[in-house]
Amino acid sequence: MKRGLPFQRDLATTAMGILPHENVADALELAFTLDVPFWPQLPRLSFFEDMYVQALEKFPGVVFDEKHNRSYVDTSRFYDELDGFFSHESDLSWFALSDRYSLVYRHFLEYDLSRYPAVHGQVISPVSLALKIVDENGRPIVYNDDIRTVVFSFIQKKVNAQYRELAGKNERSFVWIDDPGLEFIFNAMSGYDHVKAKDEMFGFYEGVEGPRGLHLCGNPDWDFLLSLNIDIISLNAYAFGDIFVNYDRLKDFIGEGGTVSWGIVPTGAEEFFGENIRSLAARLEEMWKTLSKKGVSINEIAQKSMLAPATCNLMNADKTQTVERSFRLLRDLSHYMKERCCS
Repeated sequence: MKRGLPFQRDLATTAMGILPHENVADALELAFTLDVPFWPQLPRLSFFEDMYVQALEKFPGVVFDEKHNRSYVDTSRFYDELDGFFSHESDLSWFALSDRYSLVYRHFLEYDLSRYPAVHGQVISPVSLALKIVDENGRPIVYNDDIRTVVFSFIQKKVNAQYRELAGKNERSFVWIDDPGLEFIFNAMSGYDHVKAKDEMFGFYEGVEGPRGLHLCGNPDWDFLLSLNIDIISLNAYAFGDIFVNYDRLKDFIGEGGTVSWGIVPTGAEEFFGENIRSLAARLEEMWKTLSKKGVSINEIAQKSMLAPATCNLMNADKTQTVERSFRLLRDLSHYMKERCCS
């Protein structure tokens, strides 16, 4: 059963966490220009602002090699430190992000967040974390059943700790699970398949407090995602929306109260400068027409939608400029689409 989001979506603007900024104040200023602000992750600012490093704070056996910009789990240390993890399982405050691992997050919490329709945070998915982080032999920890089991429990507590902190500032908060690696479980070469992942993700989300969200920029099996027990799904609609709207399960997802955050404004410089409000609106409307043929009205789609940048972006030669322009275009697009779909 879906819990739903405790605020009106109606094409509200938001974004996922990673920004290319190296200045905390500038990043926060940009995040607060959106309807639903978020706390930015700034990997260019510090090794510890990386989303994987943040998620691994206090994980048993973790080794942070700041000099070589890498993190891994030492198996022997994992088992040695496991009792310490178990001894704190009932204390969610132990799993909260510390100042060292996100100075930005702590600054975000100092703002008056109560005046916004909602605010959100984000934590890396246990699937993506376990696929990317390796042990001392370079083997992904997803293949160690003991470590993977702890990863799911550990990240669930990280999510809940963050949710409680955010909800203390704004009761309409939620925490997105960021899952950049999820699409790889559908690869025939993956030893951790989608059947196992679905079962473990279901159990994971059952223990997540507050609205349950999932974000990814790739192109997975959308039936898999839409059948999970989630309330909001965020995708790169600019690249994959045409595929996404052809899945029959999307109609049921929206009809049951699910929300879609359409990542429609490109943040890459080349793509961005080839678009404008009307071209992006036309893209969205074409997708929504396809979906409406399945029995979901354009009005209902708009009511249960949010708009966002298509992706995070650290690669532009102009560093922050295109990303900041994309946020401005996003706000303008939201106003334009509201006049067309919600008036």
